[in-house]
Amino acid sequence: MKTIWTRPASVFFLAFFCCALWGSAAPFIKFGYTLFSIETNAIDQILMFAGFRFSLAGVFVIAIGSVVCRRPLVPRKEDWIPIGVLAFFQTAGQYFFYYIGVAHASGVSAALITGTGAFISLLVAALIFRYEKMTVYKSVGCLLGFLGIWVLNGMRWDVGFAWLGEGLILISQFFSAFSAAFIKKYSQSRNAMLLSGYQFLCGGLLLWTGGRCLGESPVPQASWKGWLVLLYLALVSALAYSIWSYLLKYNKMSKIGMYQCWIPLVGVIWSAVLLQEGSQAFSSFTLFALVLIVLGIGCVNKEETS
Repeated sequence: MKTIWTRPASVFFLAFFCCALWGSAAPFIKFGYTLFSIETNAIDQILMFAGFRFSLAGVFVIAIGSVVCRRPLVPRKEDWIPIGVLAFFQTAGQYFFYYIGVAHASGVSAALITGTGAFISLLVAALIFRYEKMTVYKSVGCLLGFLGIWVLNGMRWDVGFAWLGEGLILISQFFSAFSAAFIKKYSQSRNAMLLSGYQFLCGGLLLWTGGRCLGESPVPQASWKGWLVLLYLALVSALAYSIWSYLLKYNKMSKIGMYQCWIPLVGVIWSAVLLQEGSQAFSSFTLFALVLIVLGIGCVNKEETS
């Protein structure tokens, strides 16, 4: 029996909503760094900023989930291993690399590279977890996605691509891909909101603790605008990942992953508006890279739509 999580129209709306939120994350993170006066080399403050965001997101998800389920969401003994695995891959590992990378990359580059997560997730699902098979169309789609990164960087790997920036963001997408596979595995027999909430809380605390241990910088301070941005980022995580977890639970990873094409599209627009990166956002290289990514996702999901 079809539910809201499997009907094509509702899947489209919910997945688009998630990716629209994620697309705004990179420019808002960079905006948050400015409001909190966080320098790009202040890794300790960057991690504390990330840790506070995800800890707060975890509290939001646990509270919302408790209301939805009409009971407090409390993990059982057998839930802690899945929570620990997800906290490592989805939050602590992924965002350790992502937040440092975003500090050293433009919002446009961050948004576009994040869009390749759809292809990396497919490779992990097909080649490692064996959730689905690779096909010619899916292989071509992956190739087009990675060509998008190449075009983004001027068709040369040694120009405009810094491993401390774009490279770390790319590594974070591999952590994201593994976390998606583990979400699909663990959510089959467990409450998706419980897993999401507690992994955010645990992963956020790990990031915060790591930031405090790495340096002696003061805790980042900001005006009400900075805290408002941080609150928005926490809500992005709480809403998007909770919904995404249910979509992954009831659908193929490749089918849901196709919607990640909206992440770079929305991210580019937000970067142009919020960070005044219009010249890069609407350059011929960036627009061509976006076209390649969208075409690649279309190839990946040809079997789903035919």
